[in-house]
Amino acid sequence: MASVARHVRVTGRVQGVFFRAWTRDEAKRGGVTGWVRNCPDGSVEAHLEGDVTAVRWLIDKMAYGPHGARVDDVQVTEAEPQELSAFLVEH
Repeated sequence: MASVARHVRVTGRVQGVFFRAWTRDEAKRGGVTGWVRNCPDGSVEAHLEGDVTAVRWLIDKMAYGPHGARVDDVQVTEAEPQELSAFLVEH
């Protein structure tokens, strides 16, 4: 399968509900590398890399988020691969 990179921005009640840690755990479970961070506007953004099926799976999961989150919108754009070897929570 082809490797892809995607930039994802999630809006709604996505900060203060462990969204970043949950995304990291799900990414590791699905074999996706990249990073996730909170944004000053209250959204969460992520860079995801990996097999196209695994990345799509994680994006679909992010559309619901962890218990306690309320996802209003998920914006996905193609991104340049950063050749990352792990998934990190950025602060």
